[in-house]
Amino acid sequence: MKYLKYIGITVLVLGFMFSMAYYIKTNSRSAITYDTEKLSYQSIEDKIVATGSLIPEDEVNIVPQISGIIDEVYVEEGDEVGEGDLLAKIKVVPDEQALNSAEGRVKTSRIILNNSKKEFDRNKKLFEKGIISEQDFNSIQLRYNQDVQNLENANSDLQIIKLGSIGGAAVTNTLVRSTVKGTVLVVPVKEGDQVIQANTFNPGTTISTVADLSKMIFEGMVDEGEVGKLSVGLPLKISLGAIEDKEYDAKLTLISPKGVDISGAIQFKIEGEVYLDDEFIVRAGYSANASIVTNLKENVLSINEALIQYDNKTKKPFVEVQISGQKFERRDIKIGISDGVFAEVLEGLAENEDIKVWNRTEPLKRNIDNVKD
Repeated sequence: MKYLKYIGITVLVLGFMFSMAYYIKTNSRSAITYDTEKLSYQSIEDKIVATGSLIPEDEVNIVPQISGIIDEVYVEEGDEVGEGDLLAKIKVVPDEQALNSAEGRVKTSRIILNNSKKEFDRNKKLFEKGIISEQDFNSIQLRYNQDVQNLENANSDLQIIKLGSIGGAAVTNTLVRSTVKGTVLVVPVKEGDQVIQANTFNPGTTISTVADLSKMIFEGMVDEGEVGKLSVGLPLKISLGAIEDKEYDAKLTLISPKGVDISGAIQFKIEGEVYLDDEFIVRAGYSANASIVTNLKENVLSINEALIQYDNKTKKPFVEVQISGQKFERRDIKIGISDGVFAEVLEGLAENEDIKVWNRTEPLKRNIDNVKD
């Protein structure tokens, strides 16, 4: 009986020790198992993406040469027009003060001319009789001719104020014509609207905007940190928001020498000549993105950027390389160009080394089994 008691105690102690050993062993296993990846050879492009829009290369605002009221509009948005085509007609509404002044000048010039004619007729008879010299007669005749011309000028000024042009002119200021060939983009006026002519202090009222849609340019903005990588002549790839799965070739033609502050960031305007085709209709104002390749390296030893960590103090990149099992050692590396997915490896790694994949946890079922144990 006494031996059975010792045997029971011994069994309990051994069972307790076995349970403790199993518990320690199972809980010492890592809850995270890291996978590894190797380096690969990739072609890497360092590129800049600029957002902007497509605009016509030549866009012209047509303004009237005289102020008045729109009498007729002959075009609509989307119409094709040629150089010299009629766009609108303006009805002149004379300024009352200017009209009154012009009429006064006509009356004054007529009075002066009547008096000058009487004097001319009287002196002509005297000259024919030899009473006055030819020189005196020529002076009187010159004054008479000048008064005739002054009356004609006053009448012309009055007609311009009333009608907008001198009668008999083939092309009058009241007819607004296109100065270029292209498509009518905007007609911001309608019949009855009052318009003013362009002058030193005012650009005038736009009757319509005409542009050649076969010649388009990309206009966008790039950040000051990237503008130093650009140079005129670089190729662009233009993708439009309105046309899917289509890219247009383009060439960088302008980099603004001055930046502008947009929401606290300095941006520089760029422009690129876009080479269109006839596959789709491209409209002015389409939103667009321009991809600009600033550097390209083909078939270089590369690392997935998800494997790279950066030191908090030095900000230099490093990875962890597998030694054995789940044991890893830190390795500082040097990287070259990157496309956001792969980065070129310059120093620190060999092609056949296994690199830790960060933040990969064990399957959920294994973790549940550990809890049960």
